[in-house]
Amino acid sequence: MSENNAAPAKAKGKKRLELDPRLAAYQGIWVFVEMERGRVHPVSWELLGEGRKLADILGVELAAVVLGGSEEAVEAASAEAFTYGADLAHVVADPVLTEYRNEPYTKAMTDLVNRHQPEILLLGATTLGRDLAGSVATTLQTGLTADCTELAIDPDNRGLLATRPTFGGSLLCTIQTLNYRPQMATVRPRVMAMPEADPVRVGRIVREAFDLSEESIIAKVLEFIPDEAQEQAQLAYADIIVAGGRGLGKAENFQLIWDLAAVLGAEVGGSRPVTHAGWISADRQVGQSGKTVRPKLYIAAGISGAIQHRVGMEASDVIIAINNDPNAPIFEFATYGLVGDALRILPALTEAFRSRLAVNRLAS
Repeated sequence: MSENNAAPAKAKGKKRLELDPRLAAYQGIWVFVEMERGRVHPVSWELLGEGRKLADILGVELAAVVLGGSEEAVEAASAEAFTYGADLAHVVADPVLTEYRNEPYTKAMTDLVNRHQPEILLLGATTLGRDLAGSVATTLQTGLTADCTELAIDPDNRGLLATRPTFGGSLLCTIQTLNYRPQMATVRPRVMAMPEADPVRVGRIVREAFDLSEESIIAKVLEFIPDEAQEQAQLAYADIIVAGGRGLGKAENFQLIWDLAAVLGAEVGGSRPVTHAGWISADRQVGQSGKTVRPKLYIAAGISGAIQHRVGMEASDVIIAINNDPNAPIFEFATYGLVGDALRILPALTEAFRSRLAVNRLAS
């Protein structure tokens, strides 16, 4: 691939790729711990779990990078980062980092990278993470692979193999940044599994110097206005999701999805076509251009299972697919498949679950 001065992963029989010897000075894997108003985004722990695997393969340390406005905030986040696999934490505590702003966060991160030279830097593909990753990669003049679905190490050259959907989601492309360091990648929430925390695990904290005055920062924080979380879909960390696609026929039929979700206490999702058609709001779209989810149960009704949708939900523990086309791609990776009319199957499932739950309540 031309971007990132990168090349596709080594194909079988290909000549080994030789790296610039100067890149050997870069060692270690870093994960940016995203924190806003004292709360760490869970994607940070997911990335630490993945980073731990990569660090063990390379035989290097895994470091968390924690930026915040106070010593208390960064130390608390660092202590939690150790339980998820970090060996050490590079921390910067400064009042100018209390709220996220691109300029001070980019300077803090690039200063740290130039000082310590990590070979891999991972960030969450959140609104904050995407903004920061692009600025850091540009400032460092290195490659960045965005929205990755898989990370691995090339055993021949210690390079990061970063896989992501491309060409509108119709293909998966594996990218390597060969001649620049650090190798950077962003990963969306819920793409990687949440690691199990080890509460007794500890690490070392490295406090880093930082010098940037508030007066020199152009952007100012005037007020913080939180999202109305109760009005937003909470798909990323839902245990059960019921999703519908264009196979339901028309917008009115989507009520069957809402009915089943209400009985199960589930979140409602959908494919890109129904979002574009206005049947559901954009915050409920699952897939490459929507949310990535890992529920315990994912029920997909009238969804064909094209790769654009698949990359957003295939990591679900159990997938139940309902489709009247026995050759629909979704049946290739679903746990259970029901071939039939979703307009008849959904009401039957809703009634069956409602009856079972009623019996359970009486029994208890």
